[in-house]
Amino acid sequence: MSGVTVAEALARHPGAVTFSFGDSAALNAEILALVRAGAKTVTCDAQAAFAARGEPLPVAGRVDIALDWAGAPQLALRTEAVEVIAFDAMTGDRIAAQGEFADLAAWRRGYEAYLRRSGHFAPDAPMVVETFAVVEDFACPAR
Repeated sequence: MSGVTVAEALARHPGAVTFSFGDSAALNAEILALVRAGAKTVTCDAQAAFAARGEPLPVAGRVDIALDWAGAPQLALRTEAVEVIAFDAMTGDRIAAQGEFADLAAWRRGYEAYLRRSGHFAPDAPMVVETFAVVEDFACPAR
């Protein structure tokens, strides 16, 4: 549970946008836990998925608010870097920082399934790869 509202989180981080990790409550909770544990500092999604959801692309330097599946603010994340890499050009050295996957083959299986569920899979789909840092954990104010 979060101790702040969306409006309060956005007021603390002017210019931020809100987003939710994953496409289910379970995946959202798993990813938030990985980020909180420091095991996940990179995320990605198909470039077309941002437009389909009406979300702006991440921008280096901007702080955004990660929500839980119920829409409560959980984390403020500062985007450190953004790259666009084709799905089939992803390399193994980018996998460990994503936290969920043991290797490139597992990443390909997991993301292909995820992208197929949203209708955005193509072998050469442009993937927006974002490196981020946690700047505030709304559930743990002492962070």
